[in-house]
Amino acid sequence: MTVTTSTSPVVPLPEKPKRGRIKCIVWDLDNTLWNGVLLEDGDVTVRPAVVERIHELDRKGVLHSIASKNDRDAAMAKLRALGLEEMFLYPQINWNPKSDSIRHLATALNLGLDAFAFVDDQEFERAEVAHGVPEVTCVDILELDEALARPEFRPRFVTDESALRREMYRSQIARQELEGEFVGTNEEFLAGLEMSFTISPARREDLQRAEELTVRTNQLNSTGRTYSYEELDALRESPDHLLLVASLTDRFGGYGKIGLALVEKGEDAWWLRMMLMSCRVMSRGVGMVLLNHIMRLAVEAGATVRADFVETGRNRMMQVTYAFAGFHEASREGAHVVLEADLSAVQPPPAYVRLEIVE
Repeated sequence: MTVTTSTSPVVPLPEKPKRGRIKCIVWDLDNTLWNGVLLEDGDVTVRPAVVERIHELDRKGVLHSIASKNDRDAAMAKLRALGLEEMFLYPQINWNPKSDSIRHLATALNLGLDAFAFVDDQEFERAEVAHGVPEVTCVDILELDEALARPEFRPRFVTDESALRREMYRSQIARQELEGEFVGTNEEFLAGLEMSFTISPARREDLQRAEELTVRTNQLNSTGRTYSYEELDALRESPDHLLLVASLTDRFGGYGKIGLALVEKGEDAWWLRMMLMSCRVMSRGVGMVLLNHIMRLAVEAGATVRADFVETGRNRMMQVTYAFAGFHEASREGAHVVLEADLSAVQPPPAYVRLEIVE
């Protein structure tokens, strides 16, 4: 299968809303999370106000990690004794530059660097991070309360999934560990996950997460466009549109709502105005399940399927997904592409995924 490429200039991504931009806060330990220097003082005391803030933000769906120049075993033992170990994802406790630690975290969590904030008591460390990864927001621990009051630290919505976000990432870590130890084919590994993919019409209670998906997801967003809660609610109630959400679970737990599709239903042609999937499921082989479901519905309605696609420079994976689902380029105007489906190529879900359709 050939995927055509173009030298047309890509369309700039829409600027991310400032509100709730910070998705992960990276904390120093010595004289930041706790008072004292662990390797010098031995018996350090935690800062209750900082811990309270960490738990508060965790409930709102903000993730936390660590970048600390320290002895890893000693620091992890202290965090365990304090009952805080589980609050931090992929803690980076080593002697490397902290900018390197944050780059590693960005890769591990699959987040852009501009989604990170770094909190440290030392001006030198903040300056090193500001120089090495300038996209990261740096915060002096002495100015923590003022920083956390800023819009970028305050999510617009706190959804049902927000309080579960850390556990979802922990489940993903468990999956990755299993995958690293697994001996067998990729299909055998995926079959062992016992995945269940659910597609349903969007309900009003889904819309906060739906808006969040359009804002957060860039690599697997077909147009790069964001939609507000109010826009999605109007489209959900429109008789001429179909707004679908997809969720995924496996034996480790839920991934949450990971897919969204907006279809404009014409008499002869259905237009996919927006299609996106969370990057969290990119390696799970489920990218085409929602797309093929829409194609099957169109066949039943006697309509063709066309899709808007806008090359943003970051959504190449979605372009590949369309190609593997049998879409070809019908027309182009710069980075704006119209794709058309070959409805004779509709594919069933992979054998390792159980598909559930909610009417």
